Order: sequence, then structure tokens, then C-alpha cells
Amino acid sequence: MHIIVMGVSGVGKTAVGQQLARALHLRFDDADDFHPAMNVEKMQAGIPLTDKDRWPWLDILNHHLKQTAGCVLACSALKAAYRMRLCQGAEDVRLVYLKADRDTLIQRMQQREHFMPTSLLESQLQTWEDPTATEPWPVVTVDATLPLDEVVSQLVAALSM
Repeated sequence: MHIIVMGVSGVGKTAVGQQLARALHLRFDDADDFHPAMNVEKMQAGIPLTDKDRWPWLDILNHHLKQTAGCVLACSALKAAYRMRLCQGAEDVRLVYLKADRDTLIQRMQQREHFMPTSLLESQLQTWEDPTATEPWPVVTVDATLPLDEVVSQLVAALSM
């Protein structure tokens, strides 16, 4: 099983993904670790990534998914087209959409050490496309403002069905 934990920055993809991977006995990977140095430098400078920046990164992630027997991958996957590029050809893909309000996202981003500044949150919120029934993979949507253990428990139950 390949589980993509997705949403905008600050929603808790890494925290949820790590705990979910432990609960399901799967490997955890963070898509941020696969960004080319140029992408990281742009984000650190407060410059939003473009599609041109993201396509090669998504191709690397897609190759990674196809090479692993299963994993939990924390990845923004902001647009339907990005999710298609990311997951195409990978087996047994499930999407987890973590939702949270803007205030929660800003608060979380201010409390963590990460290369992405809070100034880029607005760009991600504008780029974000909610998953729809037309996407070829099952989607589980969870309120990411709930306590971490509760979020993971809901996901384990939903993904085990």
C-alpha cells in the first residue's frame, strides 16, 4: 500500500505520516527530502515554486513510489495534476487529505523549524485543489485540527477497510 498524506504546509503531513507509518508497519518518506537544492533555496527565499519547478520533483517521487513495495509519503500534492503525476503507475495508492483552518496552519508553521516560511502559505492555499471523485484513487479526508492520536486512529480505521 502507498499512502500519500497530503495538504498544504503546516497541516501536519510529517507528524501524521510518521505515526501512521508506524501504526501500519510501513516505511515513512517525506517528499521534502526529495526536493532539488534549487527548489529549497527558492522556498527559503520566500519564492513560490512553479509547475516547472515541481514537475521534476514529482517525477522523482513517482519513481520512488514505483520502486517501493509500500510506504507512507508526506507530500503537498497541491493539484489534481500533481497527484496524477505523482501516483501514475504506482500500485495500491490511497490519498489522505489533511484539512485545517488558516489560523491553525499559521500557528503550526511559526512553531516549527522548516525551510518553508509562513509567507508562502497563501501561495499554497491559492494553488490547492480539493480532491474530487474523478481522481482514480480513494481519498480519506480528516480534520487535522484534532489531536494527532485521534487523526491517526481515524486513518488506520479508514485505511484498513
